[in-house]
Amino acid sequence: MHINLPDKRYYRIGEVAKAFGVNASLIRFWDKEFDVIKPKKNAKGNRLFTQEDVKNIQLIYHLVKEKGFTLEGARKKLKSKPEAIKDNHAIIARLEAVKAELLRIKNQL
Repeated sequence: MHINLPDKRYYRIGEVAKAFGVNASLIRFWDKEFDVIKPKKNAKGNRLFTQEDVKNIQLIYHLVKEKGFTLEGARKKLKSKPEAIKDNHAIIARLEAVKAELLRIKNQL
């Protein structure tokens, strides 16, 4: 899944939720359930997600929503081989971007 977020240091929870097409409550829930998501909190307690957090949310989204893992299964998968999952996911994301670009070129012809 390709997400469309501007390039900046911190993202608010609403921006992240909108990029993934889910409710902010799901992002808050995943924040509590998965240790790999560590957003900063400002004085008001609002979560501010880094680009690394967004990448981890993207991995969790892929495992839970696209692959159909349970939360416990996704948690175990992330702990067992985190680097292999990140590498595979990065390759898939790159291939999807290439595919989208090729489709765009095809449509222009």
